[in-house]
Parts: sequence; structure tokens; C-alpha cells
Amino acid sequence: MHVLPRPTDRDVRGSAGAVAELAGVGVRRSGSDLLRDVSVQVDNRGHLAVLGPNGAGKTTLLRILSTYLFPTSGTAAVLGTTFGRGDLRELRHRIGFVSVGLDPLTHERAAALPLVAVARRGGLWPPPGILDDAGLRAAAEAALARVGAGHLADRRVDTLSQGERQRVRIARALVTEPDLLLLDEPFAGLDLGGREALLADVERLLADPDGPTVVMVSHHLEELPPTIRSALLLRAGRVVAAGATDEVLTGEAVSAAFGVGLDVRRVGGRWTATARL
Repeated sequence: MHVLPRPTDRDVRGSAGAVAELAGVGVRRSGSDLLRDVSVQVDNRGHLAVLGPNGAGKTTLLRILSTYLFPTSGTAAVLGTTFGRGDLRELRHRIGFVSVGLDPLTHERAAALPLVAVARRGGLWPPPGILDDAGLRAAAEAALARVGAGHLADRRVDTLSQGERQRVRIARALVTEPDLLLLDEPFAGLDLGGREALLADVERLLADPDGPTVVMVSHHLEELPPTIRSALLLRAGRVVAAGATDEVLTGEAVSAAFGVGLDVRRVGGRWTATARL
């Protein structure tokens, strides 16, 4: 998964090193292996899709990349810091994590703009007057605009559709200007129109040369943006295949990962998988 980095004014985005690197990583809980012997490297702007069935270890992998979970074996490094050899807390403001599982922590009765603004300060509940800071307001407006959600600025989050809420979640992550953005099933719960509209916005984000490196978890090949060039297939915590999408997303490998015979095709840059008849 080696992609030549593009130079920018951000140190990590202009370096030749990996944004994240796992070597022989395992996570064991209550006698079970959630991950076992997982090795993967995510290079600067080398956007990665992680796919597999329920229980494959996808979210566990994201939790390691977010620095909130230590592996029980192997070595892990994120943004140049190896776990156990540096203060991971210093990295967390450089990592955006988007997951519906974080919703209970946020104040969904707030309007979208102040909720995005407070995320830049590391907060969950926007205090009165937060938008009086012109710089903070501008940053929040820009983050919403990047995901096509500028028109939602004054809407209460609890009145939004699932697709609109997902845009606000992503904007909250982007407002911190992360170097690494983790998307945990960003299209879950969306209807076809909502999925395709959000996918177009995510595709623009991935193509932005000043944007973050993205790792995206999904169950479905149809959800992969065309600019995803690397993929990792997991099953029962183990790697089935890893590398360039064209090499990984084959009928044989995807069938092995999901435990069912599948035909895999790519049309117009988009992937699809259907059961073999």
C-alpha cells in the first residue's frame, strides 16, 4: 500500500513515512482473538478501505488507529509515534474519528454550526456565544461546506436526516484539520439517494490534495469511492488479502472474506459484488 506522498505545508503530509503502520498486531479479549497477526501500512494520501463481515475486526482496527486501543501483540505506529514509545494523547487532535457510536456523547439538540465549532476546541456541547469567535465560526462554516452541508448550519441536529447527520459528523472531524480521518461505516443507514450524494462528497474529500489520509470501514464494495486505491480484507480478525484494490477485490478473495461465493465487477470505477448463481 505504498503511494507516493504529495508535498504540502503540513509536516506529516509532506513526509515520506507512513501515516500508520501495524506489524503482526493482535488483540485478544476473554480468550478470543479480535485481531491476529495483522500487518498493514497506510502511506500519506494512500486512502485505505477495510472490508469484511460482522465480527471481522474492522472497528477494532480503527480503534487502534485512533490510538484509544493498544494491541496485545505486535507493534503499531500512528503519525510517527510508536505505541509505548511516546505520548499518544498528543496525536489525538490530529486524528478524526467518525462513527455513529459517538452520537450519545454530543448535544444533538444544538444547531449544526455551533456543534461543529465546538469540535475544533475538542468539545462536545457548544456553550453560549461560541460563534462570537469569528475565526471559529469561519472554520466551522468551511468544514460544513467541504461536505456539502453549509445549508444545514442553523438546523438542529436532531431534526436532520441520517445522511445530513453524517455530513455534520464528518464536518466535526474535519474542523480540527486532521492528518488522519477514520470513517466507520459512513454510509450505514442511508437510502440509495442519500448514499450516492454523500459518496460524491466523500470522493471530493479524498481527491483534495490538502485533505487528510482516509481509512474507511465498510461491509459493501458498492460504497467504495473510486479514488480508494488500497484495500484490506478481514475475516475473523485475520487478513485475507491486502494491497491495491485491483489486486485485492477479486471474486476469490472477497468470497473468502465473506464466506459466500461472489462475483466481483468494476464498472465506471465503482465496485459491485453479487452472489454466484
